[in-house]
Amino acid sequence: MKIAVLGTGGGGRAHAAKLLELGHEVIVGTRDPRATLARTEPDMMGNPPYKEWLADHPGITLATFAEAAAAGELIINGTDGINSVKALTSAGAENLAGKTLVDYAVPFIYNPDVEHPWPTPWGIMPRLEPVDVDSLGEQIQRAFPDAKVVKAFVTQEQDTVVNPRAIGDGDHTMFIAGDHADAKKAVTALLESYGWSDILDLGTLVAARGMEMYAHMHSAIGLALGGHFGVKIVR
Repeated sequence: MKIAVLGTGGGGRAHAAKLLELGHEVIVGTRDPRATLARTEPDMMGNPPYKEWLADHPGITLATFAEAAAAGELIINGTDGINSVKALTSAGAENLAGKTLVDYAVPFIYNPDVEHPWPTPWGIMPRLEPVDVDSLGEQIQRAFPDAKVVKAFVTQEQDTVVNPRAIGDGDHTMFIAGDHADAKKAVTALLESYGWSDILDLGTLVAARGMEMYAHMHSAIGLALGGHFGVKIVR
């Protein structure tokens, strides 16, 4: 399958590498490929320059958001949440129409000016916006009504999403939500190819609100444990 991964950060790299390993044709989208390849410094998360990573993964194509979205049969949104709608607009509504769009972005506002900050080793905990009465997943679906948005991957670090057996031999739960049954079936199949066996469908895309708000709880647990972990739903 031709799969477009929008975004060149650590999460996007994890998915692109795994998809290539699984035999998919991978097209990575970025705002400006020349600028992306020209960078010589690590990104904000400490990932090495993309040019170096790309050289280690021959077979992955780097293109604009629009070129990647047009080529992809399935699209993964790995862009920064606050910029996701803008990035997907650059990808072109016509290139998203009718396609499964997997969204794992968290709508974080970094370095927020808040009355009661939550200090962490990497700075003040980001603020979620939207929250409670809306979600980024729903905003994306409203902005691109002809796309089939599925919220997934969001309750786990992306290097674990593509390798669930790294924790508890894979015995933990992945959540999905969306309004299109065929798109959720496609995402479930992708997750199974990654190695997931416990995939819980939370229903319509409104459940993305809870999935995105869980990000703070996930951070709290991660800070307490000092490392990656999984969540298992016991029925």
